[in-house]
Amino acid sequence: MSWTARQMMAVALARQIEDGKTYIIGTGLPLIGATLAKNTHAPHARLVFETGLFEGNPCEVPTSVSDLRINRQSSVLWPQYRYFGFLTVSAQRGKIDAGFLGGAQIDPYGNLNSTCIGPYGSPRTRFSGSGGANGIASCCDTIIIMKHEARRFVERVDYITSPGWLNGPDDRKKAGLTPDKGPRAVITELGILCFDASTRRM
Repeated sequence: MSWTARQMMAVALARQIEDGKTYIIGTGLPLIGATLAKNTHAPHARLVFETGLFEGNPCEVPTSVSDLRINRQSSVLWPQYRYFGFLTVSAQRGKIDAGFLGGAQIDPYGNLNSTCIGPYGSPRTRFSGSGGANGIASCCDTIIIMKHEARRFVERVDYITSPGWLNGPDDRKKAGLTPDKGPRAVITELGILCFDASTRRM
């Protein structure tokens, strides 16, 4: 048998999903990993998709969160405003077990940048920004998916779009964020990186 690095990343991502727990799923590798988990070891995992669809049970890999295949056996299809309201309240109450995120840059404490490279006022490159990622990172555990490149793994991100452990173990509490939630792991094509329980450093 042969496999690609991206296929192995999808398998590693699927293994982060536990049966009976609730996860926020986006397009790309999270969608592939979540479909794999649902069809193997976690058939009762509850998947929440950013299009407002809840508990979809795709039997084959959808191409995006707008693909109708994720509608199979779903319990709810809400308009975006209701989805964001539900997500905010549920995350704050600890009802979401984890969300999957990515970005252009990550630092040793799992802070993510998907806003710009360079100074915010005059960046070399500007990206799409947070979307719902800041809300997820502020209130939920996260699993981060990144390409393993030196330009992405930096000592300090140019802009914190989505907070990780900020600068250490007590910083989330000081900032008014959910203190016991944060990055769990970073999955790259070279391995799975975790965060030290005492220093919160990757």
